[in-house]
Amino acid sequence: MTKLPTEAKLSAAETMRLAGAFNRRSVLKGAAAAGALAVAGPLYVKNARSSSGELNLLMWSDEFPDPVLPNFEAATGIKVNKTPFSQNEEQINKLQATGGEGFDLCQPTRDRAPQFKDLGVLGAFDEAKMTNIGNLLPAMLEGSRSLWTWDGGLYHVPHCWGTEALSWRTDKWNPKDPAALSYGDLWGEDVKGHVQGRPHSLLLGIGLWLDGSGKLPSNRMLDAFKTPEDMKRIYDQILPIAIEHKAWIKQFWDSADNTKSGLLENDVWLGQTWDGPALSLKKDGKPVTYQAPKEGAITWLDGLAMPKAAKNVDQIYALLNYLMTPEVSAAVAEGSGYNPVVTGADSKLSDVAKKNFQEAYPGDSLKNLWHRPAEPSWYGELRTQYADKFKSA
Repeated sequence: MTKLPTEAKLSAAETMRLAGAFNRRSVLKGAAAAGALAVAGPLYVKNARSSSGELNLLMWSDEFPDPVLPNFEAATGIKVNKTPFSQNEEQINKLQATGGEGFDLCQPTRDRAPQFKDLGVLGAFDEAKMTNIGNLLPAMLEGSRSLWTWDGGLYHVPHCWGTEALSWRTDKWNPKDPAALSYGDLWGEDVKGHVQGRPHSLLLGIGLWLDGSGKLPSNRMLDAFKTPEDMKRIYDQILPIAIEHKAWIKQFWDSADNTKSGLLENDVWLGQTWDGPALSLKKDGKPVTYQAPKEGAITWLDGLAMPKAAKNVDQIYALLNYLMTPEVSAAVAEGSGYNPVVTGADSKLSDVAKKNFQEAYPGDSLKNLWHRPAEPSWYGELRTQYADKFKSA
């Protein structure tokens, strides 16, 4: 079994080697102490195309932690107007309702490329204006290119990556055997009434658990993405199990903040959550931890995209070039609990963040990541139907 190196500092090359293929994009762990961002201003300003104006950002609520945007505003004079969202569906609905009007940048998740292409509201980037695009980890950039290139243009660039796995209160519950941690632990009698998760994510987790135990072979749930009929065949077997265990649910979370409040205030002991909220609490010394289960942590890559109706073009590229620096990408990760996408950011990782990362992905966890495949529009629609049935049961 390949182990993560015990030294506090992991190089990007070592991390990529351990992570294995991530749809040809690498996995980089790394972040910087927030104070390190202060030096990013001068490094960035020489590449700025604008020193005034404003920019309208449709953003994940927890992926631009302070002082990332305040320092950008101070360095450039560009005011950032923030519109936060908590789920991809919320983002898609906003863009659909407005045709993209009123937004200069949005934040799609990589696997949603088919849905955003069908939406038809995005414009291609001018790569010549992204003077720092060469700073991105090549495999991360390829992760965007591989799904987000059409009509001869690139519609997505990486921002940060993370996973969805198991988080828990260490003073309330602990696995009997951490090496055997499983999505199935969510449904144990010892946590009944104290579980949190998103409805559609819990259904996926049940599917991975059943596949891993040989009870519902599905090629690690990838068969559900083939056709609507395949998805229905698989989810028709998952949904009854979820409904049978509805009493286990303390809350359905719908945002990073809601995840945190569940663990700290709402008597949640165990949940299927994003890594960022849980690891942020752990970094702050709360009795919370996070770990990939044996079935594999569900892995995602969030990026930035530009609506065709964007008005503040120079400001868009100013922000993108700022974000594509090691200092800033690292600060995004340090403040959010997620992971950076720029070469060199790993060297700025705090000791606490390094330790938390290693504990979250023990043993061969990085080789066993479950990578979200591209989601066609029909999949998203059916998934919502099954999630609603679970939630309303």
